[in-house]
Amino acid sequence: MTNLELVLNMLAEATTKEISKEKKPKTFTENKVIAQQGGTIAGNTRKEIEENR
Repeated sequence: MTNLELVLNMLAEATTKEISKEKKPKTFTENKVIAQQGGTIAGNTRKEIEENR
């Protein structure tokens, strides 16, 4: 795994944690949506980095 991949993974996890703290999900489905949001943010960041290389 590259340094960039590690950092993006950490971004996804940290973002998901912060969203979860804010929204306080109660069900698996709510947690799943929040996890997808964190992943989307990290994915968008990756795409932006790749576009600017």
